[in-house]
Amino acid sequence: MPSKQPNLFAFADVDALAPALRSYLITCQNAGLTRHEAFKVAVSGGSLPKTLAKALLAEPKSAEDTVKFDKWEIFFADERAVPLDHEDSNYGLLKKELLDKIPAELGQPTIHPIDTQYLDDTQELADQYEKTLVNSFAKGDSVKLPIFDLLLLGSGPDGHTCSLFPGHPLLRETDAWVAPIEDSPKPPPRRITLTLPVVTHAVKVAFVATGGGKKEIMKEIFEQGNGLPCALVNEATGERCSWFVDNAAVEGLSFPRRGFL
Repeated sequence: MPSKQPNLFAFADVDALAPALRSYLITCQNAGLTRHEAFKVAVSGGSLPKTLAKALLAEPKSAEDTVKFDKWEIFFADERAVPLDHEDSNYGLLKKELLDKIPAELGQPTIHPIDTQYLDDTQELADQYEKTLVNSFAKGDSVKLPIFDLLLLGSGPDGHTCSLFPGHPLLRETDAWVAPIEDSPKPPPRRITLTLPVVTHAVKVAFVATGGGKKEIMKEIFEQGNGLPCALVNEATGERCSWFVDNAAVEGLSFPRRGFL
């Protein structure tokens, strides 16, 4: 159990948050390139892709401030069992908000969407996505868990992250890397998700949470925990975890903020 707490970085608004998130992403990217000449990141949906676009599509301020998209391998921390062009698809959301807007000269990331021929069988959908991870992270070796360079996550108003929901039996899954869920309390009900051990095994985990609608759940996550999925990630990752939030999301929260350098 990590003894150190997660980093909580609070900003006036999303416009102030985005440059700090960009700097953090480039640091994680460069560490990944040093480690294995690639940047392997998993992203979730919600409001995150829009904030990512604000951070990543900004004009670089220096030679070091470079997003090397052609080295990025993007996976999905969770996905809905829907076609890729469906309005509920996390892939579709990321494509619309970010991928379609990346200028050609910046290079294009490698994207790993779900295989939609298995939409009718969420277990098979999860198994096939796990094979995608094995092909990228194991390459013939026996690996207990994949090690992402970064997981980019959001927090639901109930404290869920990925498609790991409070009190759900999936929180106890320890063997699978990717698991199906048929009874998501938030529609659509049929999804696949990275499991908690995969999330907490990442080199770094970053949450982006903005807006006054998050302030009550942020208090619960940081002050009580209560076994909420976001709190479980905080507890397991400690200082490897960073939260990028606006002031509205942490109003009244008694947890030390850190200045972002």
